[in-house]
Amino acid sequence: MKRKRDWRFVAGCMISAAVFGVVIGMFLMGMDSFLARARSEGAQTLRNGITRACVQCYAIEGRYPPSVQYLEDHYGIQIDEDRYYVFYDGFASNLMPDITVIPAEGEEQSK
Repeated sequence: MKRKRDWRFVAGCMISAAVFGVVIGMFLMGMDSFLARARSEGAQTLRNGITRACVQCYAIEGRYPPSVQYLEDHYGIQIDEDRYYVFYDGFASNLMPDITVIPAEGEEQSK
């Protein structure tokens, strides 16, 4: 009889460990998904901020800014260059520039 109880104990421990592993795996997958979405939304928020600053610059100065550095110096835009790559293509001072923000980890492009 003692052997039956030992086998049940071992089986119960294995099932508990498997359930625990599944729960931890689901938690880690959820966290990864959350972080990916946060990075993507952060890129979109940064792009929207740069766009608003461009429009504000056009309204005040009568021209779109020549570079992102100009926006940082004069309009308070702050870019975390470790987290995002910003591509700013201003063709002419009277045309809205093309702004692309890409998370540095290779996430989807925000355009």
